[in-house]
Amino acid sequence: MSIWTVAELFLLPLLIIILISMPLYVAVRRRRSGKTVRSALIMNLCAFAAVLLCAFILPVDGLVHAAEATETVVNNSAGLGYLAAALSVGIGSIGCGIAVANAAPAAIGAVAEEPESFGKALIFVALGEGVAIYGLLIAILILNKL
Repeated sequence: MSIWTVAELFLLPLLIIILISMPLYVAVRRRRSGKTVRSALIMNLCAFAAVLLCAFILPVDGLVHAAEATETVVNNSAGLGYLAAALSVGIGSIGCGIAVANAAPAAIGAVAEEPESFGKALIFVALGEGVAIYGLLIAILILNKL
């Protein structure tokens, strides 16, 4: 086994794991000291760029083998369909989180001041959660077409 193969098998994944986990370490350390995590965000972006650079400069050719000829290969349109389904669920869930994060505290405050406004407040929170359900429904429809 050559030294380059050892580097591909052990050192490159270790380097990538270290690059990915460094911002988490800095964020935890800064949070405990009471400082902002701005430097952790900058380090996260730099680590992401370093991982991308490693992926482009040092491709792992020897570790990836071609699929057998008898194995079914998914075409590009199916791959894009899976990507569209994943994006519809992911972006819908992010939108749901943003909507509920804004509506739920307002609803709690409204119910605390006027208990009879519980039904109206519940409707506004449920409308925000409906966005994630719509994203899931679209993903199911996309997957049924594949």
